[in-house]
Amino acid sequence: MDVTALFGCNVFNDEVMKNSLPAEIYRSLKRTVDEGAPLDSSIASAVANAMKDWAVKKGATHYTHWFQPLTNLTAEKHDSFIEPSGDKVIMQLTGKNLIVGEPDASSFPSGGTRATSAARGYTAWDPTSPAFVKEGTLYIPTIFVSHTGETLDKKAPLLKSMTALDTQAKRLLRLFGIECRKVATTVGTEQEYFLIDEKVYERRKDLVLTGRTLFGAPPTRGQELEDHYFGALKTRVSDFMRDLDETLWSYGIFAKSKHNEVAPAQHELAPVFTTTNVAVDANQLTMELMKKVAKKHGLVCLLHEKPFEGVNGSGKHNNWSISTDAGLNLLDPGENPESNPRFMLILACVIAAVDTYQGILRASVASAANDHRLGADEAPPAIISVYLGDQLGAIVDAIACGRAYIPHKAVPGSIGVPSSPIFPIDTTDRNRTSPFAFTGNKFEFRMLGSQASVADPNIVLNTIVAQAFSEAVEALSGAENFGLACREYTEKLLKEHYRIIFNYNGYGPDWEPEAERRGLLNLKNTADAVPQFLKRENIEVFVKQGVYTEKEVVARANISMETYVKTINIEGLTAAEMARQDIYPAVNGYIHSLCSVIASKRAVSEKLACNADMVLAEKLSAMNEKMMGAVEKLEEDLAHAPMEALVAAQHMAHTVVPDMNAVRALADGMEKLTASSYWPYPTYTDLLYSVK
Repeated sequence: MDVTALFGCNVFNDEVMKNSLPAEIYRSLKRTVDEGAPLDSSIASAVANAMKDWAVKKGATHYTHWFQPLTNLTAEKHDSFIEPSGDKVIMQLTGKNLIVGEPDASSFPSGGTRATSAARGYTAWDPTSPAFVKEGTLYIPTIFVSHTGETLDKKAPLLKSMTALDTQAKRLLRLFGIECRKVATTVGTEQEYFLIDEKVYERRKDLVLTGRTLFGAPPTRGQELEDHYFGALKTRVSDFMRDLDETLWSYGIFAKSKHNEVAPAQHELAPVFTTTNVAVDANQLTMELMKKVAKKHGLVCLLHEKPFEGVNGSGKHNNWSISTDAGLNLLDPGENPESNPRFMLILACVIAAVDTYQGILRASVASAANDHRLGADEAPPAIISVYLGDQLGAIVDAIACGRAYIPHKAVPGSIGVPSSPIFPIDTTDRNRTSPFAFTGNKFEFRMLGSQASVADPNIVLNTIVAQAFSEAVEALSGAENFGLACREYTEKLLKEHYRIIFNYNGYGPDWEPEAERRGLLNLKNTADAVPQFLKRENIEVFVKQGVYTEKEVVARANISMETYVKTINIEGLTAAEMARQDIYPAVNGYIHSLCSVIASKRAVSEKLACNADMVLAEKLSAMNEKMMGAVEKLEEDLAHAPMEALVAAQHMAHTVVPDMNAVRALADGMEKLTASSYWPYPTYTDLLYSVK
């Protein structure tokens, strides 16, 4: 297989555009893509015709405006290229149809910004993200807005946040005498997931309906031997990964690394960095293709953050950096960061932004599924903090605390064997417990859930850093001694926001009380986190940077709350149904069998021992009865959930979730005591070890 020929073969990429468009039209489109210049609508017809011709040669008969509504998923409506021409048809894509589409917008989440009867919405071409052909259809990446102009998707505000950061970063760089055409954020998204056998999956009602197991006793063997992490790939998994790589490469997705993760049946895929909006599109397509490719191999790809209790859940690490069009990485500290005022100012601005807006950064990754991960010994805690490592940490400590700075330099390392190569020891370690960690020339935001849209946290990151840059420019513009003013402003930011820096173990028992003493937020669930969007200062930062209107911020908070309430309600109803219809009668069936054994033994002889049978039958009977009492409480609390979203979310988080946990604890306890032939569902052992 020629990977270089395969890569991007399904994408209307730069090479295809250059070969199929007139030179002037190509240059005009490139200015829009590379420099952010306004799109010249007069070129649309030529681009549309070239795109259609290319797609038809690839076997496409339809086109779709591919967009990202506020559901964490993508959406598409397919239209054929055919247009009547007498008694026949021609294949056509007009410039108008390329640039603008009109899907029905009434049934997508809007958070109260529009009435259900207001159906009109528009999709608009995003030329900065390449079109591609998939399964006989030309996919055109677009934004999605309402008839009245409100954004109804994640792509439009993402592009706005990128524009805001570009604008403010260029202003900041001019203070240092640096001119550039464009500053862009880049993202690399590490994607974790589980693979299980499709036939086993289909027998688990909870996995099918909710994406996670609502019941399941711990397997005899979990991840305690630490033998799965980076272990040899099983044959079916290896075949799946090979197929997935080839599929992703054909769509121009830079799939780079793949390996087994910590939990049994858990794996990870990591791509190469790319521009943020392209990375977001690529990750949405990756998640879709992972599921489709898995099905071809008789597998199911689980992207839920916590499909199995008691083993590691799945996250999606967001590696975020800022670069100019000339390739200058603004987060590259160089060999002597303490002597690099530009880097130190940018670092201080990022730290200040994360501290000031920690609430909305936490809220951007909040979901019912991610609540199961954050704070567990597999993911960062729910407290936002910044890890800088030894070198930068020592520099910032010296500035904020008045300590002497002792330079940290990279040193060569060796295991002491002559034949072993010398390897460099970095100036800092990695901290897997940190939510926001500096990792050499980028920040790794580790709190994202595995099925989340990458757009949400990057909208927040871009916006709040743009605001910090803007404030720095206002403070430093016109300074008589810029060098002195820059140093003083950097020191001011680092001292004021020093509380957010934590270079130690985020899992340690002392961190929560220490974070509380520092005044940091500890928002452990979605119901507590999402209201941060509604605080006046948090609304204003989006409005100031032109990313959201106030109405759009409120809408997104409402949608998050409504989604959370609906998710917990579905899980609660599913748990009650499984317990009542399957687990309760199954346990009763086993109790009946035990009672029959006891009766048979006594019929033969009073001397036959049946004490163990009686104790087990009595224990299971008591637990089953208690479980049904817990089910009734769960059903009662679900039935009386408040209507208003914010209040309902609190009810779900603090009443219904504990109800579900109570039902589960009893059911899982009975699973360990019930004969396997009676248990109605595949066990964790079946689920986690079924793929060979």
